[in-house]
Amino acid sequence: MTPLAVTIAEVRKTVTDARQTGRHIGCVPTMGALHEGHASLVRRAKSFCDFVVVTIFVNPTQFGPKEDFAKYPRTLEADRELCRLAGADLVFAPSAIEIYPADCLTTVEVAKLGDTLCGPSRPGHFRGVATIVLKLLNIVQPDVAVFGAKDAQQARIIRRMVEDLNVPTVIDVAPTVREADGLALSSRNRYLSPIERALAPQIYRALTALQQRVSAGETDGARLESSLQASLAAIPGARFDYASIVDDATLQPIARLDRPALAAVAVVLGATRLIDNVTLP
Repeated sequence: MTPLAVTIAEVRKTVTDARQTGRHIGCVPTMGALHEGHASLVRRAKSFCDFVVVTIFVNPTQFGPKEDFAKYPRTLEADRELCRLAGADLVFAPSAIEIYPADCLTTVEVAKLGDTLCGPSRPGHFRGVATIVLKLLNIVQPDVAVFGAKDAQQARIIRRMVEDLNVPTVIDVAPTVREADGLALSSRNRYLSPIERALAPQIYRALTALQQRVSAGETDGARLESSLQASLAAIPGARFDYASIVDDATLQPIARLDRPALAAVAVVLGATRLIDNVTLP
């Protein structure tokens, strides 16, 4: 099983020792409940670096008052085994008090990029994400940190934060890993009922159909967005938080696809909120 560190002092000493032997350090920040998507991130980090740290921390500051912090799955022993099989060298799983001492007053917020898509329905979420990621990068001090493309808004916010604050870590974003039927892997998929699980792949089908429309020559952002929303509305029992066509870099609405764009959705099936996205040429 992958070695475990639970304090900042432990992980810093282990990483320092590894770096002194000439090894490059990779980091994969997670909230645990790991699956094959996370394993692919670990393997990718291992392809870049000699020593990979997986952080497992269910971050309370990125959950809203009505969200699933209390019931978010915590499966540390299984996570450590997955990390071992994927090639991780260390798991860092601190307590909340280790990360957020009682007198902690500082937060990090990236303006504008957090105002769209998930931002309006999850106030404070991306402030929590940016704060914990910066803390983890400062603790581990990796050469490379790997994130998944499924969380596209998060990835753009983290890249901008690292750029703006001169953090000496390369942010790598890996392609979304999917089930055979197209559903993006997510820790929250386990909340889906069998009926909801059978319906969930229609989210990705709607996104790929949109890509086909763009490939066929459609460039009007409003028409594309309307088409995407209609496809999602046709999924029985589904309701969508948003289904948007945005500029791939700024995440702002885009009237015409004359530059790279992103189609991003948040769909609720039963009590489970699923996000997904595809890039548009």
